[in-house]
Amino acid sequence: MDQAEQLRNIIKANQVQRPVARVITVTSGKGGVGKSNTAINLAIQFRKLGKRVIILDADFGLANIEIMFGAIPKHNLSDLIYQGMNIKDIITWGPMEVGFISGGSGIAGLSNLNKDYLNYIVQNLAELDSITDVIIVDTGAGISDAVLEFLVASGEILLVTTPEPTSITDSYSLIKALNRHPRFNQNDTKVKVITNRVETEDEGTKLYNKLNAVVAKYIKLPMEFLGSIPQDNLLSRAVMQQMPVSLQSPNAKSAKAYERMAAILMDKQVEKTVTKRGMAGFFSHIAIGRKLSHNNGGE
Repeated sequence: MDQAEQLRNIIKANQVQRPVARVITVTSGKGGVGKSNTAINLAIQFRKLGKRVIILDADFGLANIEIMFGAIPKHNLSDLIYQGMNIKDIITWGPMEVGFISGGSGIAGLSNLNKDYLNYIVQNLAELDSITDVIIVDTGAGISDAVLEFLVASGEILLVTTPEPTSITDSYSLIKALNRHPRFNQNDTKVKVITNRVETEDEGTKLYNKLNAVVAKYIKLPMEFLGSIPQDNLLSRAVMQQMPVSLQSPNAKSAKAYERMAAILMDKQVEKTVTKRGMAGFFSHIAIGRKLSHNNGGE
């Protein structure tokens, strides 16, 4: 039995009679389009709907979520993986009791861990499933291998784009790279587009239609339009003051847009269509991919 098969068996053993959290991954083709802002405001809106939420900051090069939380975490995912800490010890609690886990650089070495240690990590991640309803993964921007691994592991992807021509072309490049990934399965993944910094809802809809038309023609990957976030001075002010606009100005037009999107995502009929892998399943997918790559002479 190879290591990847051993890891699959570990996951199955730890998923017996356990709750499974919903994992939503927020990404973008380029930086600076409001991806992290979207992640944290959706988290706040989910909390207002009574959901328990934890954000995993997987954008290892930046600390956008930390800045908006107004707190520097003492620990990160590396402390769980390499220092033997418990999952609950590495969670930082922010506004409205939204949990936050800093990814650190812990993912890179997953392919080198032995069976016993992987079992320990999976048990901890499965425990995370029991204390939260939704886990939002905030990836890095672009089409790096690390970003693609997170997207391939996710059953639900929110792609944030803006009217800037470079944002549109980079969003297309990201979808193209994702679709070409050897472990990507269209049937198990839903891609939903959010158009940000638009002047009107009509502009946002046209932007989505433009991107979707190209994707449908050349990639044939089904996408959905989740909605638009308008240009909003109150949002810009909230960012400058390191506060989510959904808390600082809950009646702002941008906050209302996040509220509508959260309601759509949490609609019972929508939830029924989503594949719930849980956090343990999410990371097992990444670890298996890294092991396969490692065994085949990859990174």
